[in-house]
Amino acid sequence: MSRIGKQPIPVPAGVKIDLQGQQLTVTGAKGTLKREINQDIEIDIQDDVIQVNNRVESTKVNAFRGLTRSLINNMVIGVVDGFKKVLIIEGVGYKANVSGATLTLNVGYSNPVNFQLPKEVTASVEGNTKIIVECIDKELLGLVASRIRQIRKPEPYKGKGIRYEGEHIVRKVGKAGAK
Repeated sequence: MSRIGKQPIPVPAGVKIDLQGQQLTVTGAKGTLKREINQDIEIDIQDDVIQVNNRVESTKVNAFRGLTRSLINNMVIGVVDGFKKVLIIEGVGYKANVSGATLTLNVGYSNPVNFQLPKEVTASVEGNTKIIVECIDKELLGLVASRIRQIRKPEPYKGKGIRYEGEHIVRKVGKAGAK
């Protein structure tokens, strides 16, 4: 039984929900998101509340019910507030700049790395070492943030690289000095 799937999704004022067949569209102040819903899942929209139900009772469909409920909830939150991820750059001489839709990273390579941001994603840099990535689509935001992190993963000896804010890097002990 999906406990998450049973919970109703409250729809705030100013958010418009449109269901055409299995295509769900959520429109709010920050933008519009669309998603195709699984055929075995039924969506009921009544009085600013969305309820997710199963058409067929099975364990697999019940799991999809919880997933669908979480995805729809993230769509509603995204068009109202949006999502953001913060990445921290650590290392001597490591820095970042953003100009338009291009994020330029100087992270220890011989040439700067230019990362092209998707049009739905915005980025800003604070103090040359803090990258703030924002988007209304949580899935796309996580993908972009992970690709930025892949440019220079944090290494375990000094912790140099790009990491998420709040991420703990497990440090290793360096080579002991020979006598």
